[in-house]
Amino acid sequence: MSLTLHYHPLASYCWKALIALYENDVPFTPNLVDLGNPAERAALVKLWGVGKFPVLQDDARGEIVPESSIIIEYLDRHPGGRTPLIPADPDKALQARLRDRFYDLYVHLPMQKIVVDRMRPDGRRDPHGVAEARAQLCASYAMIEHQMAGGGWAIGADFTLADCAAAPSLFYGNMAEPFGDDHRHVAAYLERLKARPSVARVLKEAEPYFHMVPKEP
Repeated sequence: MSLTLHYHPLASYCWKALIALYENDVPFTPNLVDLGNPAERAALVKLWGVGKFPVLQDDARGEIVPESSIIIEYLDRHPGGRTPLIPADPDKALQARLRDRFYDLYVHLPMQKIVVDRMRPDGRRDPHGVAEARAQLCASYAMIEHQMAGGGWAIGADFTLADCAAAPSLFYGNMAEPFGDDHRHVAAYLERLKARPSVARVLKEAEPYFHMVPKEP
């Protein structure tokens, strides 16, 4: 197989790329990277100087493709599949990219702030920053609640790049700042995502690592 995904099954951004790969049954070789292993970290940095996963390696085309959103766009073109994750219609494609950015920047990042803060030792935590992150998550949930009132996927009837971003963001977001009774449409959307075969497969593969997710102190 010419494609290799350098990733970790617990990492939320890696879930985005995995969902896209599984959505279209794209054959690839998974390479699990332990960033705590100096040799494995060095190998990843050699591929992508930032040293973050996921990174897609395409030996057939001689390409190294980093960043989850870019990986999904790349897979849509090379090799493509039965489920185009970037809509052909330019206006819908713009909406998919906008929602992708929304989930990454306004759900994923504040969620990550809360989770990472739980890993800090006493005296090094950032309660003010965590409070800001919780407020941003609640504001984002309110927007999603309105957007998803009619059901469906992130931009309507078709599963897209935006849904690949939404799945890990909302899954971990609900663990960091639970949706609560005011966000039943958000909760229902997450359940639809979890029932999608590509997402369900990612969740199943991540299960053995869930004990590593830091809990509320």
